[in-house]
Amino acid sequence: MSENSRRQQIESMLSNEPDDPFLQYALAMELEKEGEHQQSLEWLERLTLSVPPYVPAFFMAGQQLTRLDRLEEARDWLTRGIAQAQEQGNLHAAGEMNEFLAMISD
Repeated sequence: MSENSRRQQIESMLSNEPDDPFLQYALAMELEKEGEHQQSLEWLERLTLSVPPYVPAFFMAGQQLTRLDRLEEARDWLTRGIAQAQEQGNLHAAGEMNEFLAMISD
């Protein structure tokens, strides 16, 4: 399956289930693969504003911003993500983000 058709398939599924966080996350990941970083980050931001916030979106945004050498923004996303993961009791995700944050803060 080509990259474009995978994106089209996700967009089609999203049109039927626009509030599905996993589909929104999948679209953000596809957009990043295509180099559409701003669009990807906008989808990730939307996920962080959902109730409850979608914790993996914080980590993905932090990683993406690190690859774009936007480290201050990446640290902000990760810090917010760690707090949200802890609030939701997702200690595994909080730990992963903490490790990544420490790695990019050295």
